[in-house]
Amino acid sequence: MMKARIVLVLFTVVLCQASITAQTGDDRADPESLFNGKDLSNWVFHLKDTTVNPESVFMVKEGIIHIAGDPFGYMRTREQYSNYKLRLEWRWPDEATNSGVFIHAQTPDAIWPACIECQLKAGSAGDFICMGGSDMHERTDKTKIVVAKKTVSNEKPVGEWNTLEVTCRDNSIIVLVNGLLQNEATGVTLSKGSICLQSEGKDIEFRNISLTKH
Repeated sequence: MMKARIVLVLFTVVLCQASITAQTGDDRADPESLFNGKDLSNWVFHLKDTTVNPESVFMVKEGIIHIAGDPFGYMRTREQYSNYKLRLEWRWPDEATNSGVFIHAQTPDAIWPACIECQLKAGSAGDFICMGGSDMHERTDKTKIVVAKKTVSNEKPVGEWNTLEVTCRDNSIIVLVNGLLQNEATGVTLSKGSICLQSEGKDIEFRNISLTKH
């Protein structure tokens, strides 16, 4: 009886893993690095305060992207993407604060562009924010732009690296935080655009940013 229960548990785990793999896709395609570890030459910068030099906000130190958080703004990829899996690592060097990753960001640039934000705000990593008029089926309360994550926060303490995986397939988006499925969106009104790393609050760091096309 005990062996049968163990087999059933293992089978359930395999099924769950297979379900997540089927939704997020596999990694047989070669990943493309969005950050060369040296400079930010393939990124475009937008700041709320246009008098500030972006180089004082977005910088590379020892192979890591440092974003100051002030003033508000973002760095975005020059290229637009659709149907891909994005993987990156982030951490708070000193204090857990606020930031986000914009998916399918549209131009013209604006502090709050039309996009879907994958929230990185401390305690809320995995939330979706429908910005600039974007929408999804899961946003059932149209008075709110936030679609909350599925479960409690599984972020790591200040100073430790977290992993974000975002899979975009047609009009769906799936988000994993540190390997845990935190959110799913269907019927998304945007399916292609730039990827942005946000400056919002205080210091945040990013590394190992890669994209695998489906």
